[in-house]
Amino acid sequence: MPDTVDVPELPRALRAPEPVIVVGMVAWLVATVVVAITDLGGGNALTICLVGLGVGLLGTTIVLVQRAGVRRGARGAQEGLD
Repeated sequence: MPDTVDVPELPRALRAPEPVIVVGMVAWLVATVVVAITDLGGGNALTICLVGLGVGLLGTTIVLVQRAGVRRGARGAQEGLD
């Protein structure tokens, strides 16, 4: 009986970061617009929404930089990004 088990790779659809990023950014954008129009949630709500959008932009930038590193064959690039 072997000590290691071959684990199959997840399909691309289950490991793709794009759908998660898009849904998150759209949710923060909708929340930002709602808070800006209705002044819902008090004084910090708009700041929190804008920070959420900023974190989404940062995450998008990191994914794009890592993907570019994979394409050019950089040693420090994350593995598994197509």
